[in-house]
Amino acid sequence: MKKALLFIFVAGLIFSLNTHAQEKEPGFGIKFSGFVKNDFFWDSRQIACAREGHFLLWPSSELLDANGVDINAKSSYNFLAVQSRLTGKITGPDAFGAKTSGLIEGDFFAQANDNINLFRLRHALIKFNWTNTEILTGQYWNPLFVTGCFPGTVSFNTGTPLQSFSRNPQIRITHNMGGFSVILAALSQRDYASRGPDPADNSITIASSQFLRNSSVPDMHMQLHYSTSKESGMSMLMGTGVAYKTLVPRLSSTVGANTYVVDEEVGGLSAIVFSKIVTKSLTFKIQGRYGENNADVLSISGYAVKEVVDAATGLSTYTPLRNATAWGEIHTNGKKLQLGIFGGYMQNLGTKETMSNTNNSVYGLSCSIASLYRISPRIILISKKTKIACELEYTSASFGSNYDLDYIPANTSTVANTRLLLSAIYSF
Repeated sequence: MKKALLFIFVAGLIFSLNTHAQEKEPGFGIKFSGFVKNDFFWDSRQIACAREGHFLLWPSSELLDANGVDINAKSSYNFLAVQSRLTGKITGPDAFGAKTSGLIEGDFFAQANDNINLFRLRHALIKFNWTNTEILTGQYWNPLFVTGCFPGTVSFNTGTPLQSFSRNPQIRITHNMGGFSVILAALSQRDYASRGPDPADNSITIASSQFLRNSSVPDMHMQLHYSTSKESGMSMLMGTGVAYKTLVPRLSSTVGANTYVVDEEVGGLSAIVFSKIVTKSLTFKIQGRYGENNADVLSISGYAVKEVVDAATGLSTYTPLRNATAWGEIHTNGKKLQLGIFGGYMQNLGTKETMSNTNNSVYGLSCSIASLYRISPRIILISKKTKIACELEYTSASFGSNYDLDYIPANTSTVANTRLLLSAIYSF
């Protein structure tokens, strides 16, 4: 009851501030939009996921009991509405010779299972637009999630882990030159963070922004986009981009009873190429990605201890784990009925440099997966503001149990999950 009253109070306060601002500041305003989305889904086996199964990543590996029976070969279901969203688009007077705008957006997805159903921040940003240049500052999609070319799946996972998925606090500059756009961005991390050793116990892997923050250097991005359109209604977008970040896994090392300051870093390069073609009746999308140490965008990746270079202090060097992904999608553009299919493949490429020992520590996200592929056809029925969507998502993953010095999973076993998803979406 208290939470409901608090929400009503905040909503009323926003409305009154909006009305007051419009009276005092002509040109200032906020327009709310969003949607209510109900998801009903069934999985053929246990899965690696977030928010009680809502955000599906991949099927869980085999977990055998004393009789050799797979414990994870058990189906499950759930009904959830936590993806429902509220967006406020803000307009205001010009500043510094630029048109200004803002956006604040939240949903009920929360940051963890412990606080699911609670309202959380998705996007919060300010834009300054000059004739050919835009500056964006705030929390927004990671540039590796190209907003002009991403999978249109019914599932909230949007093709993850084949598609990069992360929202980051950032400063982004976009400069337009005819049909070309150059994008430069510097990012920090918040809800989606890199993996590394727990300072209290280096054998435990945690996700934390501290590994990037301690490097004192933001996650840096650069992209080049080209777009064109014709009077026939056909349009095309293509582009490429690179990103590089540096992590500091530890500030100190404990050997025996002594603790020593250590100076350790590990880098990671990511690169993408993509294209999208829209005709009157069909849309085609394709993307390829190479990634090093990119677990922060929910990719199967991380890094490993390459070598302990000083046994006395525990000082170590590191090497990133690499992966390559490719996905494609085609869907119709009907106003009442849309049909589509998404498909993609991921290959684990192991470490960039050979490790000194197979027992060296590895920090990352599900690095035991050797390969993964997904196929997901969908159908969407549209009636004005309402959509009814159905999607069948088949994900197959090969898990390894042994590793060589390049940490490529071997002796693999393959498991698969089939998800049947039904969604009802009402936009406003």
